[in-house]
Amino acid sequence: MNTFLSIFVTVISLGTIFGCLALLIWCTKDKMGMEEGAPTGHTFDGISELNNPLPKWWSYLFLFMVVFSLIYLVLYPGLGNFKGVLGWESSNQNIRSLEESHAASAAARDEGRLVQYEREMVKADDVFGAKFRELVYESDAAGEFVKDENGNRVFRAIADIAQDEEATKVGQRLYLQNCAQCHGSDARGARGFPNLTDGDWLWGGSPEAIKHTIMAGRKSAGMAAWEPMLGADGVEEVASYVLSLSGRKVDPVEAQKGQARFAVCAGCHGADGKGNPALGAPNLTDNIWLYGGSRAAVEDSIRNGRAGVMPAWKDILGEDKAHLLASYVYSLSGKQ
Repeated sequence: MNTFLSIFVTVISLGTIFGCLALLIWCTKDKMGMEEGAPTGHTFDGISELNNPLPKWWSYLFLFMVVFSLIYLVLYPGLGNFKGVLGWESSNQNIRSLEESHAASAAARDEGRLVQYEREMVKADDVFGAKFRELVYESDAAGEFVKDENGNRVFRAIADIAQDEEATKVGQRLYLQNCAQCHGSDARGARGFPNLTDGDWLWGGSPEAIKHTIMAGRKSAGMAAWEPMLGADGVEEVASYVLSLSGRKVDPVEAQKGQARFAVCAGCHGADGKGNPALGAPNLTDNIWLYGGSRAAVEDSIRNGRAGVMPAWKDILGEDKAHLLASYVYSLSGKQ
């Protein structure tokens, strides 16, 4: 907030409070020039107005609120750029990245500043963190977490958690909070966002691959725009061949020409068109299309290229929640 706005907010805030106080004091003065409780001469429908003062409880309550407001504005932010003597903040300000957020949080803790968001996050972890750990880690008969030779807790197998009804309900809530914006509340995806229920995986559908995708995110190397190399006719021919791989009816002559040109695609999608999970290259033979399976959509993909990005969730969710979320996503594919 610049200096002008800071002064403007301060003047308006204090002016309103002291203006209300002045009005209260003014209203407590008898300006009628007559005895308290005497009729003023105003009568309507048999009801006479008397020269009575403001109710004491109302005046005291109003005065209390004025004093409370002034104390509050001394302790907490509210007067422009003045942060209050307690140094309280609702959240870290001017944050543009997750790294900046973590750095600001650490600085606030070191300086002893009261950042409400951080306090709520710590409280939430105290309340719910134990439950997450109970669901994702192995425990022995005594209820103690099992640890490996390095003293680290051992995760339960994702396939096992996927069959745990309570765990999948919690995983579903995590999914709805963090993933549904792109993949949909039913996890069936949308144009450019993969369907998580069909068992078709760009980067592999094993439990470990799903967890890695959630933790580290995925950034496709990108499919190049091939029209400059293939030309307009080449795009149509390759599209015909690609569509034929999934059993679609196309012009056989055009598809044969496209097969000859498909060599430029085979480096990622494989000579048989079945894709390559190591590169995130989709299978072109299963009639499942991320960007649409119409002829126009396939030609558009070949002509202009595609590049998808999924953010990494490790620093946002932490590994415990990511493990639980991976179990829920794995359960959607029906593999368990």
